[in-house]
Amino acid sequence: MTLTVLWIVGAYLLGSIPTGLLLGRLYGIDVRHEGSGNIGATNLYRTVGRKVGVITLIGDCLKGVLPVLAAHQLGLPEAMQAWVGLAAFCGHVFSIFLLFKGGKGVATALGVFLALVPQAVAPALGIFIVIVALSRYISLGSICAAAAMPLIIWFEPHSFELLLVTAAIAAIVIVKHHANIGRLVAGTENKFKA
Repeated sequence: MTLTVLWIVGAYLLGSIPTGLLLGRLYGIDVRHEGSGNIGATNLYRTVGRKVGVITLIGDCLKGVLPVLAAHQLGLPEAMQAWVGLAAFCGHVFSIFLLFKGGKGVATALGVFLALVPQAVAPALGIFIVIVALSRYISLGSICAAAAMPLIIWFEPHSFELLLVTAAIAAIVIVKHHANIGRLVAGTENKFKA
C-alpha cells in the first residue's frame, strides 16, 4: 500500500512540473498571459515559436511516459500502471505548483497511452491528424481523439481499471476544452497555421 501511494504521489509531482511555463520564462514571457493563456504546446508554438512548441510537446509527453514505463519495468500490474498514468496526467492538468491549475492534458495523455497501450495510440492519432487536416483546428482534433480512446480500449483485452482511467482522462481532456468548444460553435476558434 505504501509503495502504491509513493508511486502515485511521485507520478503526480512529475506531472505537475509546468514545462510550458518554465520554457516560456526562458524567453521572458509568462504564457498564462499570452495567446490562449494555456501552458501547453499549441500556445507555446503560437506565442514563442515552433521549436519551443515542439520541446513543450515532448516534455509534457515525457511526463506521462516516464512514470508509467518505470512502473512497467518494476513489474507492477497493468491496473497499477494505469493509476500511475492517471496521477501523472492529473499533475499536469491540476498542478500543485500552479495552485491546481494547468494545461489541457493532451500531450501528457498521449505519453500515458504511449506507455500503457501503444497499439491504441495509432488509430487515435490517425483520427487527430485527419480532423486537423480537414478542419485546421487542433482543439477539435484533440477532442475527437480523446473521445475515441475509450472506444478503442473497449475492443481490446485490458483490465477494467485501464478502461476506467482511459475514460476519466478522455472526459477531463474534453471538459478542459470547454472554452474551445464554445469558440468552435461560435466560429471564432483559431485555426492552426504550420
